[in-house]
Amino acid sequence: MTDYHTLCQNVAGLIGGVPHLIANLANASAAAWQAMEDINWVGFYLMEGGKLVLGPFQGKPACIEIALQRGVCGAAVTTGQTQLVEDVHAFPGHIACDAASRSEVVVPIRAHGEIVAVLDVDSPTVGRFTQADKAGLEQLAAVVERELADLW
Repeated sequence: MTDYHTLCQNVAGLIGGVPHLIANLANASAAAWQAMEDINWVGFYLMEGGKLVLGPFQGKPACIEIALQRGVCGAAVTTGQTQLVEDVHAFPGHIACDAASRSEVVVPIRAHGEIVAVLDVDSPTVGRFTQADKAGLEQLAAVVERELADLW
């Protein structure tokens, strides 16, 4: 089980006061990668030109662009809500960047009232993520929002 309280403290310590958006997101994804078990991808997609563009991550190479009408990441942006998907193969419009991924959580990240990115975490295990994981990842996204608010 992931200790999200410690993960959030570690990420806040890594990125707080550092004036480099991409470097901070890279460290946040690396910290999450180390703290979480049974995941095969964790990272960020950034809003750019009306679509999501791959940002810093840990894991296998990923889709570079995601249209807002597609996949779990697109659903998080269009609904403005965290998406917790037990089996991505049952999710309409799922994008299989890594065929090994079976479950996913995607959390919108906001700055200045707008969604500017998403935090995306994948697992090769169906049903890997719980409501506690959803809440913990929302806390992590809140740390990123707070610490990087002036960098978006």
